[in-house]
Amino acid sequence: MKREDVPEWILALDKESLEFIRKFILNSGSLKEISKIYGVSYPTVRVKLDKLIKKIELNSKKEDIEFVSMIKNLVIDERISLDVAKLIIEKYISERVDP
Repeated sequence: MKREDVPEWILALDKESLEFIRKFILNSGSLKEISKIYGVSYPTVRVKLDKLIKKIELNSKKEDIEFVSMIKNLVIDERISLDVAKLIIEKYISERVDP
């Protein structure tokens, strides 16, 4: 995979967050196991996971804005019509909200 193909939300995470995700996946998403690995309580791990989710959501929204901007630029450059752009954006938003 090329660096430019890596989603922005992954690139925005620090090494500690990426390592947490790696351990989380390797332990089948068990917060109990993660709490043992880090030597902290389950609620502490839950808080860390919640913060990580917020980071990912925030950076995913940036991707949404970039996508919509790209579609609008295609209209400005007259590469697609305004009607087609509206359909694409509506479809994109509806799939992001109701996956």
